[in-house]
Amino acid sequence: MALKATIYKAAVNIADMDRNFFYDANLTLAQHPSETEQRMMLRLLAWICHAHERLSFTRGLSAEDEPEIWRKNDHNGIELWIELGLPDEKRLKKACNQSRTVVLYAYGERAAKVWWSQLQNKVSGFANLSVRYIDDELLTQLVAFGQRNMVLQATLQDDAIWLSDAGNNLEIHFQEWQDGGWKQAGQ
Repeated sequence: MALKATIYKAAVNIADMDRNFFYDANLTLAQHPSETEQRMMLRLLAWICHAHERLSFTRGLSAEDEPEIWRKNDHNGIELWIELGLPDEKRLKKACNQSRTVVLYAYGERAAKVWWSQLQNKVSGFANLSVRYIDDELLTQLVAFGQRNMVLQATLQDDAIWLSDAGNNLEIHFQEWQDGGWKQAGQ
C-alpha cells in the first residue's frame, strides 16, 4: 500500500515592503511521504518570498519535468522557476533555458557547501539563476511553524523576512550565493 501525502493548510498574510506588495493567501501544501518537514517548510518560505497571484506549487517531487513552484504568464510560458535542494548542472541549465528567472533555495549545510564549491564555476554563466542558501539552524527554527493548520504573518524588507504565528517569531536572512537579478525583476 502506497503512503499518502500529508496535507497542510496555511493562511498567510504577506507584506512585501520591497515590492510594495500586500497579499493574503490560503495555501494547501501536500507533503510527499519522502519529503522532510524542513524541505516542506522551505518550500512554503520560498512561496512567501515570491508571492504572486499566479504563483503555484507544482507536483514537486512527483514530477521531474517541473520545479517545486512556478509562475506562468498568459501564454503558459514560465516566468519564474523555483527549485529546492542541490540539483545537478543539467537540471539548472534546463530551468534557465525554460524560464525567464530561476531561483534555487539550497539547504543542508555540509552537502550544500561542497555541492556549491563544485558547481559554482559551472553555473556562474547562467545570468538568470539566483542561488540562495539557508543554514541548518534557521531551517530547524522554521520547522517550529509547521502545523497542519497554520496562520502566518510574513513581512519582507531589505533582504530580511520576519515570520510569525501565535507562538513563534523568526527573522530569516538567506546567504545569496549567486544573484541572477530576481529582485530587480520584481520576482
